Amino acid sequence: MTRVAVVLFGPRGEGGFNECGAAGAERARAHAPGLEIVWCEPPADRAACVRDLARQGYALIVAHGGQGDAPVASVAPDFPATAFVVTQGSQPAANVACYDAQQEHSAYLAGVLAALETRTGVVAHMSGERVRPGLKGRAAFADGVARTRPGVRLLTTFCGDQHDPDLAYRVVAAQARAGADILFAMIDGGRAGALRAGSEFGVRHIGNVFDWTVREPASCIASAVADSGECIARAVRDHAAGALRMGTVVHIGSEAPEVVRLAMGAAIGADTRAVIAAAAQQLAEGRIRPAAEYTGREFEFAA
Repeated sequence: MTRVAVVLFGPRGEGGFNECGAAGAERARAHAPGLEIVWCEPPADRAACVRDLARQGYALIVAHGGQGDAPVASVAPDFPATAFVVTQGSQPAANVACYDAQQEHSAYLAGVLAALETRTGVVAHMSGERVRPGLKGRAAFADGVARTRPGVRLLTTFCGDQHDPDLAYRVVAAQARAGADILFAMIDGGRAGALRAGSEFGVRHIGNVFDWTVREPASCIASAVADSGECIARAVRDHAAGALRMGTVVHIGSEAPEVVRLAMGAAIGADTRAVIAAAAQQLAEGRIRPAAEYTGREFEFAA
């Protein structure tokens, strides 16, 4: 039996992104029945976790999330017979493939919605670590805001930790005090803190990864869905079929709305929905290409 491991970085059982990854790994067992899910929990060193798995002789190691880019890049050259996949990754190599659910597509649509729905003319973005997928998502969100209503002000920051609810609360509270009334939170285990601050300060929430309009309908007006767990399922399926192509990035975007879309809650009216639908179609057809870099100001807050 081919040995396959999926490594999830972060506290076990916390955070929507890792929950999504774990669900994708479970689906992947249809193609790799012996697949093992391994948690690399803080304060463990990520590269050491990946290296330990490589030494155990797995045929395929899937690192979930852009935070897997650096550890896989440091380990993969020493294990040329092992196939590595990084979901949401951006550094393919001779024995490394990347599978990317294009969060930037749904993040761009989140920016369009935020610009249309803000009442104060100030919207916010916050995330944790400055990994490439998060930076691309922030750039796309900012682009969606700017193209839709250039006069809307954006408050954006990375707090440094995906899983700290108290830190997320303090950041969102500061953004609310600065006038933001809509927040796009690309956060994982810290989301509870962002939601709590939003509820206290009247900031409407746009989630990501899952459909948070179903999970938190009182707080979330929309959610930039990007099912990164599907990247795991497809990578394992392709490996089992002998179709895994090393040195490549497989992109899954808004042409696959079951994977990438903007989910909207009941409070979003028909006019906004029509604008979002048109933009989603343009993204799918390649007529809109979200900005990949953000060069604007960062929001400063006291940690």
